[in-house]
Amino acid sequence: MTARVPAIVSPEALPPPEQFAVTGHRVACDGGGGALGHPLVWLELGEKPFVDCGYCDRRFVRQQGKKAPRGLKANYEDPSPRHAGDH
Repeated sequence: MTARVPAIVSPEALPPPEQFAVTGHRVACDGGGGALGHPLVWLELGEKPFVDCGYCDRRFVRQQGKKAPRGLKANYEDPSPRHAGDH
């Protein structure tokens, strides 16, 4: 009997779990915060059209114009602002 080896899927073939439209060149991500979040990280888009978070695989796509591209969440709330009691 021959064992079947599962096909290897490249990471590029899988869609990101969430995609957000952003207007700036720099974005902060904490994975959504709470118990399922991750440490706050800053991601730099630079000249690239998008950047993926290394922790949670969220994709942040540079928004061109005033309207978010179809299929992208437009109201991304940047987790970087901290309240006085959070320090």
